[in-house]
Amino acid sequence: MAREINPKDTARASAYELWMKAPNPMVTFFKTFDVTNLIKISKKKNLKFNMLLDYCIGKAAADVKEFYILPVGEKLMQYDTIAVNTIVKNKEGEVSSCDILYTDDMEKFNQDYLKYTAQVAETCQDQDLSENSMVIGTSAIVDTEIDGAVGMNSGIFNNPFMIWGRYRKKLFRYYLPISFQFHHTQMDGAHAGRFLENLQNEINRLK
Repeated sequence: MAREINPKDTARASAYELWMKAPNPMVTFFKTFDVTNLIKISKKKNLKFNMLLDYCIGKAAADVKEFYILPVGEKLMQYDTIAVNTIVKNKEGEVSSCDILYTDDMEKFNQDYLKYTAQVAETCQDQDLSENSMVIGTSAIVDTEIDGAVGMNSGIFNNPFMIWGRYRKKLFRYYLPISFQFHHTQMDGAHAGRFLENLQNEINRLK
């Protein structure tokens, strides 16, 4: 469920005044993650690497309250749930968008991921949960290794967004640079930093 809230009644009141009409309110952080544990789980349990990473992203974000609000147009919206978006190659060779509702139950998240990505690939119809959930966008550029990416500021799509390429192997560990873009009205650098630290911790502790 999503509802409009008065910015003055939130901890983001001053950020709303400062950044809502700024020419470029988006901030991008770059961080390299150790994803060795995800690689091991993926191979051992035959689970998709991107599903595991999307699950960890949702879990890391769920503990940061700023992820439950989002500037939409000139409004500040409050959400009860978080979804993680993934880009799907459809049967026509193009890409479609698929939102997966985050749940702490990884088995349920995996079932939903497999079900809806397959459905989107077959129908070429996006699955959009943005009316009811705060969606974290993701894009995996699997054709190459990248050091990071800066998304566009359209003034329409203000959602946090994460981009990564292929992971890299160094000795016996695997590393993945990820860029994280967010709207400054939604959160400050400290909140974004806590989320990225949460993400590495969730990757490490996943079983």
